[in-house]
Formats: sequence, structure tokens, C-alpha cells
Amino acid sequence: MLIPYDMLNHDTLANLLEDFVTREGTDNGDETPLDIRVARARRALEQGEAVIVFEPDSGQCQLMLRRDVPKEWLTEPGKEEI
Repeated sequence: MLIPYDMLNHDTLANLLEDFVTREGTDNGDETPLDIRVARARRALEQGEAVIVFEPDSGQCQLMLRRDVPKEWLTEPGKEEI
């Protein structure tokens, strides 16, 4: 399920973004400061390049590039692509 980033409380979104950019395997040796990495992730959401995906069965939330999300997740029957 996709979660619109602008529906999240500011602090919740900030915590989610920080959690994502600090997960093992996401820095790939990148020494960019945390606040810059968080800002990049936020910008990707704001520009529609990334989306927040929530998996109800596991309770896990993650960021994904829009291009990597199955197309059917981006559309609802009877609605245009978001």
C-alpha cells in the first residue's frame, strides 16, 4: 500500500526518512551528512521520484523509487495514475 508523504505528521515523516537513510546498505560508503541524505530523500518524495510503501502483513515501511514500484500499485480502478 502506498502512503502519501504529505498525509504524515511532520515528525513522523522526518523519523521515517532518517530511519530509511540510516538503514544498513543504504549509505554504500557515502559519508554525506545525515541531514543532507534526509533532505535528498524528502526531495525525491516531493518531486514524485520516490514513494512510501507500507506492507501491512509485516508492518514495515520503506521508500522506493517510483520507477521500481509495480505499475498496478500506482493506479486504482477508475482513477488516473498518481
